Amino acid sequence: MATKIRLKRQGKKFYAFYRVVIADSRKKRDGKVIEEIGTYDPNTQPSTIKIDSERAQYWLGVGAQPTETVLHLLKITGDWQKFKGLKGAEGTLKTAVAGPDAEARVEAVEAEAQKLKAAKSEAEAKAKAEAEAAAAAAAAEEAPAEEAAAETEAE
Repeated sequence: MATKIRLKRQGKKFYAFYRVVIADSRKKRDGKVIEEIGTYDPNTQPSTIKIDSERAQYWLGVGAQPTETVLHLLKITGDWQKFKGLKGAEGTLKTAVAGPDAEARVEAVEAEAQKLKAAKSEAEAKAKAEAEAAAAAAAAEEAPAEEAAAETEAE
């Protein structure tokens, strides 16, 4: 049986999501598969690629042929370089590093957001106070005019 490592389309119209699968080359694109070894989501920024490296190595070792697209994904994750035994087998996939530095960056962003929120509420309070002062000044100007009108009516 000739096996292929290829993509199985999932998702909805204009929003494709793929599974990286092992299938008989004679089966339909979305037909029965032997095994699912990963996922590929081109809709996220950057694209999300998750492939089980151990299973990919196994299937490449027993002769499964990747399609062009899957070959490109395997090169990005570094699985193809591992299979070929090349140096630099880490691939070009960049992942976010978690740790104390990441936590510090999150805290810094949250602190900046709090400062911006405080400045905005301060500006709103100042604008509200100015509006109230202007309304009070306008009311004070109207009060003497009303008193004068009342005195003229009394005469």
